[in-house]
Amino acid sequence: MSESSAPQRLASVQNHLQIDACSNEEPRRKTPIESMAEERVKASFNVRDLTYYLDGGEKSTKIREKFMMELERDPTFRMYDMYDVTKDEIRERTMEKFRTIVHYVSAEPVSVFTMRMQTISLIDPGFWTRFGVHYGLFFGALRGSATSAQFSHWVSKGALALNGMVGCFAMTELGHGSNLRDTRTYTLMPGVNIGDIGKKMGRDGIDNGWIQFTNVRIPRTNMLMKHTKISRAGEVKEPPMAQLTYGALIQGRVAMVVDSGNIAKKAVTIAGRYAAVRRQFSSNPHDVQETKLIDYAIHQYRLMPILAMAYAFHFTGVETQKLYDTLMDKLESTQPDDAGLQDTLETLKETHATSAGLKAFCTWSTLNAIEACRQTLGGHGYSAYTGLATTYNDFAVHCTWEGDNTILTLQLGRYLVSCYREALNGKAQPEGVDYLNHLNTLLTQGCAVKTNEGILDFDIIQQAWGVVTANVVKKAGDDFNECLKGGMNPEVAYEECSQSRLAAAKIHSFGYVFRRFVQAVKSAPDGLRPVLTKVCFLYGLYSIEQNAGFFLQYRYFTPSQMDYVRAQVNVLCREVRQEYIPLIDAFNYTDYMINSPLGVYDGNVYEKYFDHVKRQNPVGQPHPYLPLIQSLLRREIEDDEPLEDDDEDDE
Repeated sequence: MSESSAPQRLASVQNHLQIDACSNEEPRRKTPIESMAEERVKASFNVRDLTYYLDGGEKSTKIREKFMMELERDPTFRMYDMYDVTKDEIRERTMEKFRTIVHYVSAEPVSVFTMRMQTISLIDPGFWTRFGVHYGLFFGALRGSATSAQFSHWVSKGALALNGMVGCFAMTELGHGSNLRDTRTYTLMPGVNIGDIGKKMGRDGIDNGWIQFTNVRIPRTNMLMKHTKISRAGEVKEPPMAQLTYGALIQGRVAMVVDSGNIAKKAVTIAGRYAAVRRQFSSNPHDVQETKLIDYAIHQYRLMPILAMAYAFHFTGVETQKLYDTLMDKLESTQPDDAGLQDTLETLKETHATSAGLKAFCTWSTLNAIEACRQTLGGHGYSAYTGLATTYNDFAVHCTWEGDNTILTLQLGRYLVSCYREALNGKAQPEGVDYLNHLNTLLTQGCAVKTNEGILDFDIIQQAWGVVTANVVKKAGDDFNECLKGGMNPEVAYEECSQSRLAAAKIHSFGYVFRRFVQAVKSAPDGLRPVLTKVCFLYGLYSIEQNAGFFLQYRYFTPSQMDYVRAQVNVLCREVRQEYIPLIDAFNYTDYMINSPLGVYDGNVYEKYFDHVKRQNPVGQPHPYLPLIQSLLRREIEDDEPLEDDDEDDE
């Protein structure tokens, strides 16, 4: 030992002795409740203020909290045992809930009732859908496609009050029909056969079935003729502006964009709260307690981008709903000879394509996020009681109903190709595709920041998405033009360039969602803007990282700049992690809404989980398969001789 190191060694020993002398007890391990509580004191912002901002104001928050309390206290909406009930029991409960909810349809303003149903969609998506079949599809079709006389007739028959009839929605590739049953006896009408399609992947509260018509005549008075007319002679007269009838198709897609944000918030709440109390191994040998999952860098990388995505989808859903509401107001008042008709049609075209692309983009992303959150729970994630397996099964249908996601993405891609071709001819494009108005400057533009730190700028990141999206859309448009030059008709040409249309729609959607997020951050109160800025940067840079090939291919970022982007994603994950529990709390989902012992607010996950398991699976109950086990273990063996070794025969 050298002379210089001896005093250092002595000082170190003395320090340890002093610490031991002052310590009368070992450092105490924190309970899960304490582990959660310490996360909440890290908030640099007012959580309640963020809740108000997400909900659209304090009044809306109070209304939502009222709904949550009412539903939690309503026995028909009990949810703790939903993971163990049968298909028939679920359907019986679904119809029980109709009695509770139906009177709110006429008693509440549309905006308030919509908020009520959005709350219910998080609790029981099966009932939300079953109720929506009557009021969204059946009654919505009457409201949007019936003449005033027809509409009044069906309302008088009980269509609004759900009295005397329950509407359904039948759609098939072979034909279309209505009047499934006699309205008095509910027996099937002549020539009509129906049946149940059985248990599905999820949402078993919906009694989906099949229907078959044999020589069934639909009365002319039952054919909705607000737009398309049918004469007594059977002649069909199309409306002068058929596009005006498309508005009804958009409503469901907008609802799924909104639902994507809500469900993503629910999934990351469960996974995020669990990660704050679950401890595993130790990243520091001097720690007296194992390390929280969320303090591992890789776990932050798994969850923080999902949290950022949930916020991005929330704000995108809000803006998409506003876009739809504005469109419907225009459609309600537009006549074929109006001076502003062309403007309305352009808005309709943009909203139709945007909602199609966002429905696909958001539902695909959310479904993947649910599964990613489930896997972060480890072995517990396989239990139905954690909620995420059922959430995945219930949400998966969003990717195929109201339009298969691949087809809807292609629709957006087709719209983008059309806009690109119009832009080449000098026509100004709407705000959603504004980058096409600047093709001359964007297509060859690179990131001109002086230092890598300059990339952390909303304008730079939006420019990055604009440049890359313009190039990808140009590629799809050029592919389409080449197909036309080769002699293909437009429909075949669109099909031939479907892959480039998919790529264009995907990149466009990434950029569109980021712009909506930036817009929300800039509109936020001063006290919320710093934390939302971090979350927004994380969403923007993580999305760029996931699509790095396009940014390098079109040379907006250099390889070294992309390395910086990747490094900053990790930095932002660490920074957002510091306040991620308060960010989750701002969603304001009660434990009843979450319906998962691993996502409880106080962090007491293990006791809540074990209590739930014992309640749903009582100890000491006779097992129906016990006789089978006994007969297996107590069976008589006829031949007790050991099996012969085949090798002996070879000797």
